[in-house]
Order: sequence, then structure tokens, then C-alpha cells
Amino acid sequence: MPLSPQAQSVFTANDAINSGDPNREADGSVKELVYGVRMTEELNNFMPEASELLQIAARAQHIERWILPRSDYPMDRAGYKKWRTELGMHHAKRASELMQANGYSDQDCQTVADMLQKKRLKRDPDVQALEDVICLVFIRYYLEDFAAKHDEPKLISIIQKTWNKMSEAGHEAALKIALPEPMLALITKALSP
Repeated sequence: MPLSPQAQSVFTANDAINSGDPNREADGSVKELVYGVRMTEELNNFMPEASELLQIAARAQHIERWILPRSDYPMDRAGYKKWRTELGMHHAKRASELMQANGYSDQDCQTVADMLQKKRLKRDPDVQALEDVICLVFIRYYLEDFAAKHDEPKLISIIQKTWNKMSEAGHEAALKIALPEPMLALITKALSP
């Protein structure tokens, strides 16, 4: 679905912020700027009719993520959950600020904020679609690098958790991703009963 000029302005502002990410991909490109574009592309493939608000949430999924590094939190499950919760609140706040600056209503800002904080996951179709796209981007672009840093039991656990967050439509899309044979074997093993 084409973006309105209003939404395009939010995308432009979001990308300008994410251009400030000091972290780089292996090819030298700006990490969170690349991630935002990947989210948009994946959403367009997965749900071409996505609402404008869902498109904004997808692009803003990692807005200014680097200012809350994982290393600032305890390296345990509670620390991870706190980090993820605070990231979601930060992304929601920043996306709302950009939307307000571009004339979106408080209700629209709250809708996007709720999506970014995963409120009503499994019950709200747009929140679920966002989660599916997040998981698809992870599988398509980040699973292989992640696999190189972790042992098989950890990888199987992560794949299973990722799969459990997804809808049936998300599962179908994930199984169509062209992956290297070792990643396909790992996913098959993780999903085997």
C-alpha cells in the first residue's frame, strides 16, 4: 500500500535518526538503518495491504535502539526481559514523537505505540503481523550469524521460541525463505516433535 506524504515524512525522520547508529553491518552499512528497510521490505512481501500505521511500526521497530545497549542490563533472563521492555517503550515514545510532529492523532500514535510494545500479541492482527515480520527478518537475515555464535541447544531453543511467536501465515512465509542447508537442517530439527 503506498504511503501518504505524512507517513513518508515519518519514514524520512525515522531513517535520519537511525542514520546516527554507530554500529555497522559487516559491509559497513548502518545497522539500524538497514534493519528498518528490511522490516519494510519484509512487511511489503508478507502483507502488501498493511495499514499505514503498521507500516510505520515496522519501520520504527528498532528506532534509536543503540542508546539502550544490552550490556547495560544484567546478563540473565530478568535483565533481558527488562531490556526488551524498556526498548519497546523507547521505540514507542520515539515513533509517537515523529508521528505527532507530522500531524497524526493521539489515537494513531497510541496504536503504533501499542504495536511496538507488543500489546495484545496473538489477539490484535496488526500486532501479530508485526511480530511475524520481526521473526521473518530474523530468520532471513540474522539467523545464520546468530548460529555462528551459539551452540546447537541454544539455537534450537531460540528457533522454537521464535516459531511460537508466529502465526500460521508467518510459519508458511518462513518455510519459503531460501536458507543455506545447515540453517534448514537446524530449523527442521527444532520443529521436529
